[in-house]
Amino acid sequence: MPIARHRCFSCDKGVAYGNNRSHANNKTRRTWKPNLQVARVEHEGKIVKVKVCTRCLSAGKIRRAPRKTVAA
Repeated sequence: MPIARHRCFSCDKGVAYGNNRSHANNKTRRTWKPNLQVARVEHEGKIVKVKVCTRCLSAGKIRRAPRKTVAA
């Protein structure tokens, strides 16, 4: 499970590249980063924190790990 900076854990969505275009038709490079959120998921029997895009979260592609409850 390699950790990538701007990659979705579930769908592997990453950074997209393109150009800004001004009214004067100047071209400068720009990036579009995915909307990533940190989620606690169970992966290979362990609970780990991973970055998941909001599209995968809302689609239910990943299942969040339950929080530990303190028994009173």
